[in-house]
Amino acid sequence: MKKEVMLVTGAGQISLAIARRMGYGKKIILGDKNIENANTIAKVMTDAGFDVVPFAMDLSSRESIRAMIAEGQKYGEIKYLVNGAGVSPSQAPIEVILKVDLYGTAVLLEEVGKVIAPGGCGVTISSQSGWRMPQLAPEQDRALAMTSTEDLLKLDFLQPENIENTLKAYQLAKRCNEKRTMYEAVRWGERGARINDIAPGIIVTPLAIDEFNGIRGDFYKNMFAKCPAGRPGTADEVADVAELLMSERAQFITGSTFLVDGGATASYYYGPLQPGLETGMAEGKQ
Repeated sequence: MKKEVMLVTGAGQISLAIARRMGYGKKIILGDKNIENANTIAKVMTDAGFDVVPFAMDLSSRESIRAMIAEGQKYGEIKYLVNGAGVSPSQAPIEVILKVDLYGTAVLLEEVGKVIAPGGCGVTISSQSGWRMPQLAPEQDRALAMTSTEDLLKLDFLQPENIENTLKAYQLAKRCNEKRTMYEAVRWGERGARINDIAPGIIVTPLAIDEFNGIRGDFYKNMFAKCPAGRPGTADEVADVAELLMSERAQFITGSTFLVDGGATASYYYGPLQPGLETGMAEGKQ
């Protein structure tokens, strides 16, 4: 029997929370570069009554993305996308961050957009980081949004020698995610489908714990302590937003980015997290 198919990339806590919220009654193809991670999350979901197929998928590879899409099409039309895959500034060098988080996400949105069913929808997970860097020139934003995917990494301002560190690379990647979502929303709309972006702040996940224990750990802890919410978020709170965006109640919402950061970005610009108010704050921009 054919089912509506949900593609989920990144076998992490945010992907799991969204898939559990929205994946009941659907065929879920769960892709992760580490098949052991995919198998672990698939078992958790299968034991809870979901229909999940783990799949080895490398977000940095167009061929791998197409293979995951083809796997999903065995079971029915691709109706939903949840993209939670990516690497953090403490996990990878500049080149890998750009290849996975920037190029890979752009390719995923493009390839799924070619096959997404009418009435379909998707969410991609970026980061508050895209909001924490100086504004780019309009032509740079346009280049991030509209450059052919295979030419994205050839842009001058994305050359590793022009990027200060892995955090800057991550910020550029997340800015590109937001701009690419806007661009792809137009193409998805031609198929009667929608795509939106969620930009989480500090969410307690294994990836975030890596950051807490990394070189910017004190900065992250200070960030969530001095944001209006006064705490880090949970994956389920991100899923709350995804549930709205992927529901019938959000038919007029597409091409948008939603900050889910406990007000940390507001505090960064207009509150106690403003760079320069504290010693060392100017060093951290995420």
